[in-house]
Amino acid sequence: MPAMRLDKLLTQLGCGSRKEVGALIRSGRVTVDGAPVRDPACKTDPETAVVVVDGRPQRYQAQRYFMLNKPAGVITASRDGRHQTVLELFPASQRRGLFAVGRLDKDTEGLLIVTDDGALSHALMSPARHVDKVYEAVVEGALVPDAADRFAAGLTLRDGTVCLPAVLERLPDRAEQTVRVTLREGKYHQVKRMIAAVGGTVVHLRRVWLGGLALDPSLAPGAFRALTDAELALLQGQERDGKKEF
Repeated sequence: MPAMRLDKLLTQLGCGSRKEVGALIRSGRVTVDGAPVRDPACKTDPETAVVVVDGRPQRYQAQRYFMLNKPAGVITASRDGRHQTVLELFPASQRRGLFAVGRLDKDTEGLLIVTDDGALSHALMSPARHVDKVYEAVVEGALVPDAADRFAAGLTLRDGTVCLPAVLERLPDRAEQTVRVTLREGKYHQVKRMIAAVGGTVVHLRRVWLGGLALDPSLAPGAFRALTDAELALLQGQERDGKKEF
């Protein structure tokens, strides 16, 4: 493919905004094929050059894959006339073609995959795949004693909706009453509705795991980074494996 400006390449790879990566380059923190490069306009072949930022190799991919720590108050949409969207957390130069894999409610935080790979999105979100999704919820109210057993048996919600078997674990080491919920489906407001069905109210919800991929604890809310090769392999393994039993 044609050579690309180094600052444009690093921006597309999720290393920062055009201004931020320009500062990285000028400060000598970027090497190309082993040699320091301080000119943001340096022409670089994305497919053959070995580009390293602060000692970390950056690999160009025809398709892009990002981990985002979604903050509360931001909606999972490509555009919206009233609310900030998850794509608006990315620099404008990177947004073209990107979309979120699945969705998190406006007030739900945590792990969200953003990509331009439709096949991977389908593999992770298709109801037939039953890909694990793990949430941590701060809960008010007293859960019924057999809450975990009812989750494991396949809970029926108050409106008659039947849920697949799920896992409910209490996390006693937390300051607040916190539970971990593992699902293999994604019905509307499912975690909140399931907790309500066993006597509790969710006051804070965060997704921490999806398809073998854990949320990076170093990512602040609203921050994102490119997936590593190992992380992408985990997700692509879900694409190959298909449906699995709980």
